[in-house]
Parts: sequence; C-alpha cells; structure tokens
Amino acid sequence: MASLIPKTLIPIRSLRPLTRFKATATRAMSSGSTQRVFQLKLDPLTGNSEWVVIEDQDQEEQVSEIPHKPLLGTTSYLDMLNDSPRNRAFRQAIDKTVTKPCHVLDIGAGTGLLSMMAARAMGSSDSTGNEGMVTACESYLPMVKLMRKVARLNGMERKIKVINKRSDELKVGVDIPSRADILVSEILDSELLGEGLIPTLQHAHDELLVENPQTVPYRAITYGQLVESTFLWKLHDLQNNEAEACDGIHLVPSGLGSILGVKPQQYAMHCDAIKDEIKLLSEPFKIFEFDFWKRPDSHRECELHIKATNDGRVNAVVSWWTLQLDCEGNFFYSTAPGWISSSIDAGSRHWCDHWKQCVWFVPGKGISVFRDEEVYLHAVHSDTSISYNLKTQASRTEGTQYGFDPWDLQLILSPERIAIYGDNEWRHSMLKTLRNALQERVNSLCIVADDSVFLTLLIAHLSRTSHVISMFPGLRNKGAQYLQAVANANGFSIDHVTVLEKRKTYLTLDDTHQRKVDLLIGEPFYYGLDGMLPWQNLRFWKERTVLDRVLSEDVLIMPCKGILKACAMSLPDLWNSRRCLSKIEGFDHSLVNTTLGACGELPAPDEGPCLPFYVWQCGESKELGQKFKVMEFDFSKPIAPCYGKAQVDFTESGICHGFALWIDWVMDSENSTVVSTGPDKRYWKQGVKLLAHPVAVGINESRNVGEHTSMVFEASFDPSNGELIIRHDFL
Repeated sequence: MASLIPKTLIPIRSLRPLTRFKATATRAMSSGSTQRVFQLKLDPLTGNSEWVVIEDQDQEEQVSEIPHKPLLGTTSYLDMLNDSPRNRAFRQAIDKTVTKPCHVLDIGAGTGLLSMMAARAMGSSDSTGNEGMVTACESYLPMVKLMRKVARLNGMERKIKVINKRSDELKVGVDIPSRADILVSEILDSELLGEGLIPTLQHAHDELLVENPQTVPYRAITYGQLVESTFLWKLHDLQNNEAEACDGIHLVPSGLGSILGVKPQQYAMHCDAIKDEIKLLSEPFKIFEFDFWKRPDSHRECELHIKATNDGRVNAVVSWWTLQLDCEGNFFYSTAPGWISSSIDAGSRHWCDHWKQCVWFVPGKGISVFRDEEVYLHAVHSDTSISYNLKTQASRTEGTQYGFDPWDLQLILSPERIAIYGDNEWRHSMLKTLRNALQERVNSLCIVADDSVFLTLLIAHLSRTSHVISMFPGLRNKGAQYLQAVANANGFSIDHVTVLEKRKTYLTLDDTHQRKVDLLIGEPFYYGLDGMLPWQNLRFWKERTVLDRVLSEDVLIMPCKGILKACAMSLPDLWNSRRCLSKIEGFDHSLVNTTLGACGELPAPDEGPCLPFYVWQCGESKELGQKFKVMEFDFSKPIAPCYGKAQVDFTESGICHGFALWIDWVMDSENSTVVSTGPDKRYWKQGVKLLAHPVAVGINESRNVGEHTSMVFEASFDPSNGELIIRHDFL
C-alpha cells in the first residue's frame, strides 16, 4: 500500500491496514484553527473513488465528535491494543527507562498508550521543580481526536502535548521547546521496516533527540530460516505450476519468465497455520540488528553461510524479529513462529494479527540442498524493506538472484492470484465451462468484464472466430501490453481482441460496432482489490447491469449466479484480538471501542464490522455446523436488493464466536461447475462477522444447560453501496 501512494500524502500510522482501509490515501490542509483531512473512499461495486473530508475545527469543541460508525474498524489498531504481551513489555521497559522528569517523544502515538505510560513513569516534578513533558506525535487526524479523548478520560490531557503532524515535520523551537531525552515509539510492521522505521529514526536523531538518547525499544534483531513448502512454492512459481495444464494456455511462456509474477518482497503470513506443510532446512539465523538509540544506515548488506540441516529444496526464507525493549536486556517481544522454542520467544508467543512472520519466495522451483551443505544468503535492507538472494556452493547459478530488478516483471499479481492461475482444477473448470458456452456460437462477441487475462486468452484460444472485448477496469494498458507480449507464444493473433483504452460509464452499440454481446464472462477478479470482502466482487453484477443495453436476448453470462454461503465458527484467537478494550496496563480505553469496531459491550445498535480474513490463518478455528446457503444473486437480471434467511442446526459443541461468509460462483446454468471461495479454499479471503458476545452451542443429543442447538440467520444485500446487513438469533 505504501508503494502505491506518495509518502507525502499518507500518515505512517495509517499504513496499518488489516486488509482494506476505506481511506487509502489522505491529504492534509490547515487554515487558522481548522484542519482538514481529505480521505480517498472507494465504492467497491463501481471501482469509483471520491475524496471525503474529515475536519478538526476548534479542537476543544470537536474533540468529542468521534464518528459513531467504526471509522477505524478496518485497521489493526484494535488488534494491537489487545496484544497483552506487547503492552506489558513496553510498560515494563518504559517504567525502567523513564525514571525522572525529562522530555519524552512518542512518534506514531496512536491512542497515546505509550505516552501515558511515560507520563506516569515520570512521576511528579524533581527537586529543581522540573515537571518534565511528553510530546505525542501522530499524523492521522481521526486517531489524534481519539487520543485526546483517551488522555482526557485518564486525566492525562495536561501531561501530554499532542501534535497532529508527521515526525519529520516537527521543528525544535516551533513545535517542541527542546530536543527529547527519550524516544518511545512502535512504528513497526511484520517486516519491521515497512512503516518507515529507518527514515523516522534518522530524522529523529538528526533533529529531535539529544545526543545518545535513551529509547524504547532499544534494539531489534531480524532472524530467518530456510524452509521447503509446496504450498509456498505454488504461491509464486506460475510457470512451473501451469506446465501440466490441459488448456494449452501459457500465462508465463517459455522465455518470458518475467512477464507475470509476484513482486519480490517479503509477504506477511501466519506461518504456524502451515507448520505441518513446512520442512525446516536450517537452524534459525540472525540477519540484521537495528539499534534505536543511534542513527541507522539507510542501506546495509551481509552475506551469511548457512548449513543445511536436511536434504530438500529451499522454496522460501521465513523471517521474524525480536525486540529488546530495554538497554539491560530484561524485556523482550518476538514475532517468531511457534516452532521456535527459545525462552525469549516462548515467553511472548501468542496469536495476533497486526504482526505476523514474513515469507520471501526463492524464485522458480527453489534451490536443491543436501544436509550439511552450505547455502550462501545475501541479505540487503533499504529504508523500508529487506530482501534476500540465495545460492549454493555446488551450483553458483541455480537460484541466484543478484542484480534482480523487480520491475522486470511486467504484470504483478498477488501470491494467491498466482496460485489460482496455477491450479489445474480451477483452470479445468474454466476450460470446461467456456468450451461448452462457445460450442454453438460461431463468430460471437464476447466481453470479459473483469481483469482476467486468463479468460481473455482462453476465449481467444478456443474460438479464433470470436471477437473479444476485455474491459480490464484495473489493468488497462498493462493488460493490453501483457496480451501483446504473450500472444505469439500462445499461438494466436490478438487482432480479434480489443482492450478498452479508458474506463467508460457504459458501452453503446457504437462501441461494439452495432453488434450485441453473446457472452459476458468474469472470474470475477478485479486487479489490486484482492483484499475486498467476498460480496464486493459482485461488482461483476453491477458491470453486467451497466452493459444491459448491449447484451443479446440469449446472452450467456458466466458466472450465471453467485450463492452467498456461511458457516458458524469457533474463532477464539481472532475474537480475542478484536474484543472490546477496558483498561490497558492501567489506562482506560473503553471509549475507543465503537470507533475501532470492537466486539463486546458496544452500545446498541453499534456492532463490529464484517472484515475480510483468510480464515485458515485466524489461529484456532472450528466449524460448528454445516455450511449453509444464505441467498442467491441472479446475474441474468440487473442488480437488485437481495434477502435471505436460513435456520441451521449445530453439528458440533463449542463456543461460537461468529460466522465466515463467502460466495460460491456458479459458472453455468446446469450448476455443473461451481467455484467455491469458502474457508477450505486458502487462496480466497472470506468475510468474518464476529459476535458481540461468544455463544455456547451444542447438539440435541448431548445438549448442556445454556447451550443453543440452532440459529436463524438473515442477511440483506444493498446494491447501492455493496453492504451486507447480517442478523442472527440463537435458538
């Protein structure tokens, strides 16, 4: 996300999305006592966006005006504040570091938790009357407004000076009276550097901190481990995975290995969820060390010689980091996977979603190694990322990626999309459905409504007489350039394929040369929006509606309908990470719950939002009943409001924390081909609706007192905004 938006337009702390942040970009303006933040809001059913305004007029007057809707519900603030080991470790380190009145600077202050810890640890004034001060720097206006309320609730508003700026905009003598003695901050992501840790520390040491300051954290160390995993391999090596496909399509033709793939970067992932599918090929190894108490370098390199502990093929480097919070080394926090058993890591191991492990894919099929063989790992870090290159002594060329340019890849897709395109079962489903649809349609006009390069190529391959219009609403010219590059390798001309040069509100018969459309298809897939809720892919239905005037009476639409499905789930780890906050290390945070979209004691009718997750990565989970149908979306008709209701019996005893929801795409009218995106399909995200309160459920034969044996589930879909309203009643 950070790479898509100019750094000058986005506050660091707003880079903490779970999967989708409604405000994907911000611009700040100030005039007198009024400050405005413009946020870019996306309409998921049209792909259109608009700038909306958040104003902070008179701060004292407006501080209580926090929106009732969970404005920040899609961010990871709530999960982070529910991370008890993190909170405890920071509190212990701050108590040990801030021992007298001084100037403490908190960068990326969020709700002000670390600032309040520092103010409390500082105590009253010293013998000279110095009371000390805490400066809380936070660039994101909605969070600033929330922080002020939290500080006031805890009696800290006079002890903390809140500044609504980026830290690199602060000036000594203007914003703060003097350089700070102590820095407390938590501007870390799963990779460690992605939230701008290095440039933030550089500016702070240059402009805002005294010489040799104290810091919390004191140090961070990154670690890695070589692993073999078929699952991880399939997430990036499309060329080898599609080699056995029966459809004759080559998305990555021989000789064009860089034409389509994933971006070479570290990908955050809950690796414990696939621990049974991972073969460890080395012991953990230390990579980089970052000292917060001194100015960091923007660029460093190191070469490690790693001894293989097993025979196998290195498909990926799994990495994590450990924080040393205080200078003496008494307090630590780690994001290590569960199979790491050191005392430091074991003491803080727990499930949380704001920090995960990271995975770096070794290109192609990976590197073959033998036990006790040395693997050479070349690690490089920039201001914002860490990357790796691997090679072995036996083969200096196999797997080597020195000098690799990420922009050599012409079309960048997500790892999950790469895995879908390499999945033979999915490709066979598309081949079967399209072949049947085209059998009786010679010289047809086909529209690909979404961003599917695969379907475009497949139609062109199956029917040399059909004309194809690819709308490519997200890919645009990238899609056209890709098709041009791979056409010859796939054995056809793209003379009968047209890519719309610019997005149109609707098509007319002039655009189709007075011909009606015989076939309208989609996966559906929209480029760059992989993290959306499942029903937001009903944009396909919206597109079908807009195209209605150019569709023939007997047009075939693929998929022909979508079925919204759901399942009651036990999700204790996820629910606990999203639960209502009360006191955090002694500081009352109860007023942030509605704004952050928490589960629990929210005032009626407020409730937490439905959020997109890979359910298989959500820690402990269990299905408590059969998967059930909620409602159908009929794509043969224009988009319309929908409603569904189902009564479901539980088949397992346990605690219900919420529901997983997804869409099964019915590709043909005979219902012979259905593509499910449910929880057992790991390449798609599901929507998760968490309950305000967990509910005990059971089955009739062994029902205990207080357990519910069934429930009524209702849902309604609003096509004006793409929202799904869910109601439920346990019986």
